[in-house]
Amino acid sequence: MAEDAAGSRKRLPEAERKGEYMGYEELKIEGRNAVLEAFRSGKTIDKLFVLDGCQDGPVRTIVREAKKHDTIIHFVEKERLDQLSETKKHQGVIAVAAAYEYAEVDDILEIAREKGEPPFLFLLDNIEDPHNLGAIIRTANLCGAHGVIIPKRRAVGLTATVAKTSAGALNYTPVAKVTNLTATIKELKEQGIWFVCADMGGTQMYDLDLKGPIGLVIGSEGEGVSKLVRENCDYVASIPMKGDIDSLNASVAAGVLAYEIVRQRMM
Repeated sequence: MAEDAAGSRKRLPEAERKGEYMGYEELKIEGRNAVLEAFRSGKTIDKLFVLDGCQDGPVRTIVREAKKHDTIIHFVEKERLDQLSETKKHQGVIAVAAAYEYAEVDDILEIAREKGEPPFLFLLDNIEDPHNLGAIIRTANLCGAHGVIIPKRRAVGLTATVAKTSAGALNYTPVAKVTNLTATIKELKEQGIWFVCADMGGTQMYDLDLKGPIGLVIGSEGEGVSKLVRENCDYVASIPMKGDIDSLNASVAAGVLAYEIVRQRMM
């Protein structure tokens, strides 16, 4: 059941009862103190989930704050809260807010122009693991990349886990979300940017000229870079491997190739 700002209860739409509205771009804040502080700090909370029937003091205070801020309140069973919870310590309340705003591709290019540097971009194809995305954003920041581009479909967005794994880099490195990664590559090529993707069977990365305006394309661990994206890259780079397995974690591969780009840009 849900309650609007006026206090009347209504049945949740089926999609919301199933949790389908919980997009990757939403941040969940769990626990009574954390939720209360989020309201009091002025953070915009879109939805509040409360254990149905819970009437103790702290929860009543949270509900009052939610009503002050016109937050939609959903009263749900404990099982539903357990399903939504990432920490498993929700204490009967979970608030939902947008985690981070996305940038535009032009914003990323403008950063490069302001710094007087040739653009250095990360493009991620089918990265669905939030830990990988967070780690790649962290690497992008540390190696001086100007931003990260991800697709809207079949990819994780800027979740709380991504933010945490990035170790703060998400506050400094813009992330743009695009409808079609291949189309974006084609548009950026017209602006003089070259693209290299990481894939087995390519040219050893040390034998490639990776200086100048460049986009580094990284695919998922399981599927790698998709066929169409790969076909639109200028280079395919392979990382020398001497072990008994045939692939690196996506975030590790991104780091290895990114720092080869950094090395060449410093020459």
